[in-house]
Amino acid sequence: MQNRNVGPFSVNPVGLGCMNMMHAYNVPIPEEESDKLLNRALDLGYDFLDTATIYGMGESERRIGKFLKHRRDEFTLASKCVLGVEDGRRVLDARPEKIKAACEASLKRLQTDVIDLYYMHRPDAKVPLEDSVGALAELVQEGKIKTIGLSEMSADMLRTASAVYPIAAMQSEYSLIVRNPEIAVIEACKELGTSLVAFSPVGRGMFSQEPLDPSTYWEGDMRRSFFPRLAEPHFSKNMELVPMALDMAKRLGCSLPQLAIAWGLAKDECVVSIPGTKNLTHLEDNFGANDVVLSADDVAALDAHFAPEAIAGPRYSAMGQATVTTEIYPFEELEA
Repeated sequence: MQNRNVGPFSVNPVGLGCMNMMHAYNVPIPEEESDKLLNRALDLGYDFLDTATIYGMGESERRIGKFLKHRRDEFTLASKCVLGVEDGRRVLDARPEKIKAACEASLKRLQTDVIDLYYMHRPDAKVPLEDSVGALAELVQEGKIKTIGLSEMSADMLRTASAVYPIAAMQSEYSLIVRNPEIAVIEACKELGTSLVAFSPVGRGMFSQEPLDPSTYWEGDMRRSFFPRLAEPHFSKNMELVPMALDMAKRLGCSLPQLAIAWGLAKDECVVSIPGTKNLTHLEDNFGANDVVLSADDVAALDAHFAPEAIAGPRYSAMGQATVTTEIYPFEELEA
């Protein structure tokens, strides 16, 4: 598959999400495993790495800086601000001075002079979006970051931000079990020349190589309560949809994760995918999605089988939904 553009950067359509090393799912991996994973990713051809301040409370950034500083010219680096943790609580703070302070801290942890793509991780209802984007634009002018991104925001917010400064990327969850960007965000991205960076394309493990089992979730695994589709009573209903995709993957000679990633990439050329993993075998397998070719009929069949209304449960818990402005379907609003 040919490279795709994220702002001025030409990247492989399959990038690496660096949350899983330290954050959200099961226990963090040891430093030496991060070293092997990150360097193996670059060896395979991954050239778009995505992290954030909140991943391990800066630890994901620190490890990228520690283990990849000698290869900094081999990849496009993305990180995020605004969403953080204070006194054990998740907080949003998009005040200009906080964005600038967060950027300085990220630069130190990442051991780099500039971040290629710097996102607002979430909207902050207490701060005008224009003020926050204005602060990011000043960071571009200062040479601290090269481009600006948004994450988990609506099409209207993308347009508002773009009126202040060009937005290189909108990051949003997009997978066979989360189709919300199709409501409005993808069209807005195409209209504005913004890339859609799709996170969790393997459905937070639902389309993994090994069948997902909620009984194995770590005590702190966010899938226990933050992502209702990955827990009972919704999980079993959603898993009933998976065999159709597995049959298609077998017919095409690819793995189930590769099929899930390839589907997102086939939906539109503005899409770049960032599956995350802490497993070397999965890392290699995910990259193989570059070689999977889906016909228009394959895409249509997956679209129909995994229609948004066929998915059980809301995407986020009430607390999670309250922190995003991504468009939702009417039936999600009723369930949430």
